[in-house]
Amino acid sequence: LRAVLAAAGCSFDDVVDVTTFHTNPDEQIETVLAVRAEEIGAPPYPNWTAVGVNWLAGFEFEIKVIARIPSTTSSHPADKR
Repeated sequence: LRAVLAAAGCSFDDVVDVTTFHTNPDEQIETVLAVRAEEIGAPPYPNWTAVGVNWLAGFEFEIKVIARIPSTTSSHPADKR
């Protein structure tokens, strides 16, 4: 995920929305929260929706991320990091 964001000129600081899909949320959420803390760091976190599902075509976990692409001419404070 880090490589995909970097290819678009983004980082985890640019992520504005995350949706995770879990085949077993009770067993997976602790790991997901630990990875979130490691990769994204301290709050504020992006909007995050976790969805329990019955089936994921050969997977146990799926993540969908939406990130804004920083503008080189933007006056938005986050673009100046």
